[in-house]
Amino acid sequence: MELTLLGTGAPEGLPRPACPCSSCATALGEDARAATALLVDGTLLLDLTPGAAFAAARAGHTLGGVRQVLLSHPHDGPAVEVPAGLPQPVRVPDGSELTLLTGHRVRAVPMDAPGTGYAVTGPDGTRLLYLPPGAAPAGLDDDGGSYAMVAADVVGRPDALARLRAVGAVGPTTDVIAVHLDHEVPPGPELRRRLAAAGARAVPDGTTLDVGVYEDVPDVPRRTLVLGGARSGKSVEAERRLESFPNVLYVATGGTRSGDNEWASRVSAHRERRPGSWRTTETCDLVPLLAEEGPPLLVDCLSLWLTDAMDSVNAWDDAEWAGGGERALRARVEELTAAVRATRRTLVAVSNEVGSGIVPATASGRRYRDELGRLNAGFGAECEHLLLVVAGQALSLRG
Repeated sequence: MELTLLGTGAPEGLPRPACPCSSCATALGEDARAATALLVDGTLLLDLTPGAAFAAARAGHTLGGVRQVLLSHPHDGPAVEVPAGLPQPVRVPDGSELTLLTGHRVRAVPMDAPGTGYAVTGPDGTRLLYLPPGAAPAGLDDDGGSYAMVAADVVGRPDALARLRAVGAVGPTTDVIAVHLDHEVPPGPELRRRLAAAGARAVPDGTTLDVGVYEDVPDVPRRTLVLGGARSGKSVEAERRLESFPNVLYVATGGTRSGDNEWASRVSAHRERRPGSWRTTETCDLVPLLAEEGPPLLVDCLSLWLTDAMDSVNAWDDAEWAGGGERALRARVEELTAAVRATRRTLVAVSNEVGSGIVPATASGRRYRDELGRLNAGFGAECEHLLLVVAGQALSLRG
């Protein structure tokens, strides 16, 4: 089955008309995108958009062989003119199935927002799933295994991908193509970086893909360390890296602080950002979690883990530190880094980068700064991907 992406942008396209934002200003060349429309084997058109016939011609195709036009979402604005010879576009009722004379079967998948998803099975048996913008599946009632390709709003609704992964509809060999791309994420390297973390990719308008060819599926890093200063956006970046995966275990190392309203508001803000399918545990005992099989782990953060570890060896007392506390802490850190090296789980960890700031005024503060630097270096050495977040922007240091 062959898929041609006549457009890959949001309903208003990218750049948006008259939008002054930086993303729209830089959406040039192959980063400029028309509204999403998909042509399957030259016979099935998913979403009719202005200029679809010209887009097909530029991609070396024609709409002359289209036998069915299906709409996936309400189209705002003026009605789109149907090119001569094309059948009238229709929306298929949820759960209904069409069988085309060309041998394609199309099933309408219900969404949790206005729109309809379409599961397409080609004459050769390969399976494609197309989802509308801003929507996630409300239910998948088939047990056909994973799709060969999924075209979805990965940036706007990463939880849709998580739901598909949870039921096995997206597997390790599924080629996930991001469509309905809007201006929330700057085009180019930043978009590619974010999509790769979700195991997805974007392609230019006019690209033709063979459904079922897997060599371009991104390899999602298994271990990632996200560093950054205070309020740099490091926790948001770490959460973003796992928001398209189901059943994530969020490991909060800070615990609760009775009577500290400012800390309580921070914890509440973190909880509100997390997807509903995630679970939370409050612990600094990371080694057993890393040794277990299970869903991805998000550890936030290592700096609080270190505080707990230093408390446990009374590292703040010079005599205790010299008398065995330093050796005990080193052993704790080595045990943790060894567990990171051996883990089979997907892991994203957050830590503070404090070595570039003001030199602490106290000996205990300098000790903590030095030990956190050593911990970050040792932990980061075991990770395939290392990021530094500055002013909300993630800089890749490795991977």
